[in-house]
Amino acid sequence: MTRPDKDYKSELLRRLKDPKLAAAYINAALEHGTQEELLVALKNVCEAHGMARTARKAKINRENMYRVLSAKGNPHLSTFTSIIESTGLKLRVQAG
Repeated sequence: MTRPDKDYKSELLRRLKDPKLAAAYINAALEHGTQEELLVALKNVCEAHGMARTARKAKINRENMYRVLSAKGNPHLSTFTSIIESTGLKLRVQAG
């Protein structure tokens, strides 16, 4: 029997392959979460796309990706933007 948290994680990663769902997930973390929650959300999106592939596209060492996307991570804006764009998403600001 599989653990419920493993089923949840695999289903979450499957769904986060959809760019619209991934964008909504990241936006929800931006609007309602902490910095740590945002980084975990971005890490989940990267895992859905393949961490090694995403790191390669972002031109970041895979080990560094895990470090900056940890709950204690504090990536530079350029690193954050590069990671976002490597998943096929874009970072933008809009008026409230």
